[in-house]
Amino acid sequence: MDLNADFAQRVALHADEIEWRTSPTPGVSRRMLDRIGDEVARATSIVRYDPGSRFPEHVHGGGEEFIVLDGVFQDDRGDYPAGCYVRNPPQSRHTPGSAPGCTILVKLWQFDPADRSHVIIDTNRIGAVPDGNRAGVSITPLFKDAREDVRIERWVPDKTVSVEWTGGAELFVLDGGFVQAAEAFRRHSWLRLPDDGETTVDVGPDGATVWVKTGHLRFAAPPAG
Repeated sequence: MDLNADFAQRVALHADEIEWRTSPTPGVSRRMLDRIGDEVARATSIVRYDPGSRFPEHVHGGGEEFIVLDGVFQDDRGDYPAGCYVRNPPQSRHTPGSAPGCTILVKLWQFDPADRSHVIIDTNRIGAVPDGNRAGVSITPLFKDAREDVRIERWVPDKTVSVEWTGGAELFVLDGGFVQAAEAFRRHSWLRLPDDGETTVDVGPDGATVWVKTGHLRFAAPPAG
């Protein structure tokens, strides 16, 4: 399957307009954002676990990155409530599920194959620092290396904010909303921007909390084999 597989194109999607598709695991469904491949795929998805659902134990050959949007995600290492950010590097293994149910934003097969950094951050327990170059913006850093920069940005209400990036960008709205290129983005909207660039967004009256990832689209490729 190829879905939004041309990474040179801007893509904007809104979760409440995308149908849930069942996965091979009972009780687990997906809203697909982009995808190259079938069940083993380079993929960005919103995944919903019904209460009591669980995947079989498996290895992430290309790595897995996710942030918990609601509920509690669980695996062999523990419980991850809404707001937790996790990176399971290539060749890591776990048995994911959720007794109470949860929803996550997850990215698969998008790591450097040599990356072995395991990251767990509960963003509810750490603060944000003001961005010295952009008024009205504060940042919670999540991960940064030579390939990518992942962070949460908080934008104050009724502000015009600039966003610059190198190597592509993804923005996912965790809360609040904004307008970009005359399109309104709301909770769980997703925006992918190609190449190097800059844009401005008009933040709504409730402000916006946005998961931002930049740099990584330079390395977009399907799983090997």
